[in-house]
Amino acid sequence: MAEGFDFIIIGGGSAGSVLAARLSENPSAKVLLLEAGGSDRHPFYHLPAGFAKMTKGIGSWGWDTTPQRHMQGKVFRYTQAKVIGGGSAINAQIYTRGNAQDYDDWAQMGCTGWGYDDVLPYYRKAEDNDTFDNEYHGKGGPLGVSQPAAPLPICEAYFDAAKALGIPRNLDINGETQDGVCYYQLTQRNTRRSSAAMAYVAPNKHRKNLTVRLGAQVRRIIVEAGRASGVEMMDGSRIDASQEVLLSSGAIGSPRLLQLSGIGPADSLSDLGIKPVFDQPQIGENLQDHLDLYCIAELRGPFSYDRYAKPHWAAIAGLQYLLQRKGPVASSLFETGGFWYADPSARSPDLQFHLGLGTGIEHGVASMPQGGITLNSCYLRPRSRGSVRLASSDPAQAPLIDPNYLSDPMDREMTVRGLKLTQEILAQKEMSDFILAERLPGPDVKTDADYFNFICEHSKTSHHCAGTCRMGADDEAVVDPRLRFNGIEGLRVVDNAIMPSVISSNTNAAAIMIGEKAADMIKQDNGFL
Repeated sequence: MAEGFDFIIIGGGSAGSVLAARLSENPSAKVLLLEAGGSDRHPFYHLPAGFAKMTKGIGSWGWDTTPQRHMQGKVFRYTQAKVIGGGSAINAQIYTRGNAQDYDDWAQMGCTGWGYDDVLPYYRKAEDNDTFDNEYHGKGGPLGVSQPAAPLPICEAYFDAAKALGIPRNLDINGETQDGVCYYQLTQRNTRRSSAAMAYVAPNKHRKNLTVRLGAQVRRIIVEAGRASGVEMMDGSRIDASQEVLLSSGAIGSPRLLQLSGIGPADSLSDLGIKPVFDQPQIGENLQDHLDLYCIAELRGPFSYDRYAKPHWAAIAGLQYLLQRKGPVASSLFETGGFWYADPSARSPDLQFHLGLGTGIEHGVASMPQGGITLNSCYLRPRSRGSVRLASSDPAQAPLIDPNYLSDPMDREMTVRGLKLTQEILAQKEMSDFILAERLPGPDVKTDADYFNFICEHSKTSHHCAGTCRMGADDEAVVDPRLRFNGIEGLRVVDNAIMPSVISSNTNAAAIMIGEKAADMIKQDNGFL
């Protein structure tokens, strides 16, 4: 006989962890959380600087994109988390929410209840902020949100260089305004990563009505008589859901599993030998992501954390962290950045910066043997749209991930503007005591063609994918504003796949907010709020 639960949550990432904790607050609700990945016991998942190991394969599915036809066929490493806590367990811990205008635009698109004033209470509800407690921020929530513990003097020089170009300092980019350069707040508590799993799941594992299973990959969602009634696991066993199946596997994983379940573009699924269960051509479409470029400068001395890559310095750093909770191990390595404009006429910032306190931190990014810094930029309002499709009916095979970067000429123009602005910032005299020379792009990159060739070689994902199960009020929307799947009862999608347009920042905080808001809607719809 099949096991039975009231709610089955597929995916223990940022939103799924929130759902598990909030729905199991009702002791009469029997909740199952299924996570395909493993545990987060390894220290790299908890030490802030462990992020440097993450884009290189730890806790990841190991997927790549398809060759990008508008970028000379470049293939990107596309890190997708495979561990409890999901992206919140492997990211750079940067806590940003986007711009208020992002959410008001969602409401204008027909997503009633998703304007900025609607989502702000859920951001505040989640927070345990170590600095702010006001109309924009909260204390006492599950998620640790903290000021950086280990900035370096070069960060202040970066702020001064930006000011020389007219970019102000902003003490709270999640507050009244997003404009300016800043120290990012981080999802940390007491200089340890505060992942969604540590914040929401770990404190509640003792609940008798909450079951958490790791290494539990779902093969398909079972749909019977127009209703999601449960899941089939990889071993063929079945688990029933009497109330709802909640899909929370991310902007890549959610459309992938729907298609493996026969839910998606019927003709394409039939071509792969998958029996169509529900024809919804928009599943896997509308993929959006921020393309990340980087400018690398060599330093005059040991002003970044690069030297700690050497074994003896790494040992010293570990000891400093153990004794003082400071130094490179306490750093997310990208805790400085900010928001500004590629298009001066934009309503709100359309560029984001991340100042990396070293080089070669992420997969495929060059390193400076003598030490350096990395200044990333990404254009926040991409017009390009990609897709997530199946390569075959085999659930062990990677999906076809096509962000379709730079398919829109506007994206290419704004992306180059952002890269040039990072060069300007690093070239200011305020940085001259620290910087010896810009090495990438370097002085040989001059023409538009040079910049395009550079971008095709030196760029990466920002890990901000969204939009593949779009929320809306129109007939083509995959889910409605209460995140209910249009056309199948008892099924919701709860993760960044539901974003109609990607927000103007990192996306992890938004995934947690989506989980919080969805939990309340699910409670209301099931009569226990």
